[in-house]
Amino acid sequence: QVKLVESGGGLVQTGGSLRLSCAASGLAFSSHAMGWFRQAPGKEREFVAAISRSGGRTLYADSVKGQFTISRDNAKSAAYLQMNSLKPEDTAVYFCAADFTYLETNLRTRERDYDYWGQGTQVTVSS
Repeated sequence: QVKLVESGGGLVQTGGSLRLSCAASGLAFSSHAMGWFRQAPGKEREFVAAISRSGGRTLYADSVKGQFTISRDNAKSAAYLQMNSLKPEDTAVYFCAADFTYLETNLRTRERDYDYWGQGTQVTVSS
């Protein structure tokens, strides 16, 4: 059974930082690109960042470029999202997702391309 479990969310003031973690089990982790998505209240879920199978390639939404950093540790079957300089508009539920792919170059931004999802972790940024 595949499980993705996010952790690290919470309440933080504007300008603060959080590091989200995604622990994966039940899948060949290094055969999956990993992505982070978020869903703000009243909005659709949106792509945040993705990282390739080896971790050698990354992709970011324009809204978080230079602010967030995605990483992974294949030995630990874990992915991370370092979020700095947080703003109230970053408030959302953050989800990690796994995309099975044969290609190191595959970094996808659409929800439907991801095979497995976590339950999400709430991030709230107060002004």
